[in-house]
Amino acid sequence: MTAPDTDVVVVGAGPAGLACAIAAARQGLQVEVVDGVKPPIDKACGEGLTPDSLAAFAALGFDLDHTFAHTESSLLRGIRFIGDTTATGRSTTTEAAFPTTPGRGIRRTVLHQLLLDRATTLGVRFHWETVVQGIVQGITQGRAANEVRTNRHTLLTRYIVGADGHQSRVAAWAGLERSATRSRRFGLRQHYAIAPWTDFVEVYWSRHGQAYVTPVASSEVCIAFIADSKFTTPEQALAHFPALQRHLAAAEPSDLPRGSITLDRTLRKVTSGNIALIGDASGSVDALTGEGLALSFRQAIALATALRTNNLAAYERDHRRIQRLPHFMSRTMLLMDRSPSLRARTFAAFQRKPDLFPRFLDVHIGHVPLQFFGLHGILLAAWNIFTS
Repeated sequence: MTAPDTDVVVVGAGPAGLACAIAAARQGLQVEVVDGVKPPIDKACGEGLTPDSLAAFAALGFDLDHTFAHTESSLLRGIRFIGDTTATGRSTTTEAAFPTTPGRGIRRTVLHQLLLDRATTLGVRFHWETVVQGIVQGITQGRAANEVRTNRHTLLTRYIVGADGHQSRVAAWAGLERSATRSRRFGLRQHYAIAPWTDFVEVYWSRHGQAYVTPVASSEVCIAFIADSKFTTPEQALAHFPALQRHLAAAEPSDLPRGSITLDRTLRKVTSGNIALIGDASGSVDALTGEGLALSFRQAIALATALRTNNLAAYERDHRRIQRLPHFMSRTMLLMDRSPSLRARTFAAFQRKPDLFPRFLDVHIGHVPLQFFGLHGILLAAWNIFTS
């Protein structure tokens, strides 16, 4: 091998790959990104950015006020849970506002373009419609010089970052595919042309999964359905959420539906030699948490620091720390999904103790550390739920 051409090659140009490219370029590294398709790149997504997601987005160098002043999006004031519809046609509702700053609803393609423009401005080079066919790890002149072999050319680089999703080929080639999957569910996203009726993210619960509503523009909402079984069409999915169905009675779809798989999955390791994984390639939480993008942004910042300091062991530790709370919250909400009786008790407790749900939301978005909530708080919450 000859000397490496660049510092970092990122395989995958989704939000995780672009965030990594941005963070690494801001650390002074030369970055190239390879992807088998060309923009715009879309994916089924709930399209809501919680305040902690926005904080991580800002840490990538975005001026939030300027960015969103020139971008179609919607302010999100908080989260609203709407329970199963009973035989009387009524449902239990509980809500909490974000404690300090609002969130944002934004189309996935719009967010992707913002990230792409930022990366381009920072000098990141892109190889579109370029398929990675293999990697080779090596050493030259005492430095790592990994080969990234594609259908067009071979790139030599010090570091390879796999940002190529759940079925990551980079993970397989690097021997990093060992993982534990605790849940596997199906997602379906549909946009509707309708003025939002709420400035909350609304999550509708039923025995058939969840539907969550995110306003993304002044005349459009995103509806994402998540369930253990695949919904064939949005119409089939809406039949299980009558309250939401009524809201959308006069609305027309504004695009084609898009499906996906959502996993609660952890990998044993996310680094090997001079190869690292990020985003869904490095593990994921159930989409119901709304934390997928926040995780990718935080991982990108941690990985860029590790790349600059030649210390991927630090990224391995940071990755575990970053994943800890979202996995805890993911599994907590999946328990509610799987147990209608637990869900009913939880909603009843939230209604009986109005401060309970806001405290959970504070923990969920990282405004209050889980340990600050404390054993006493957890036991008190459990007591309220199981005595409801």
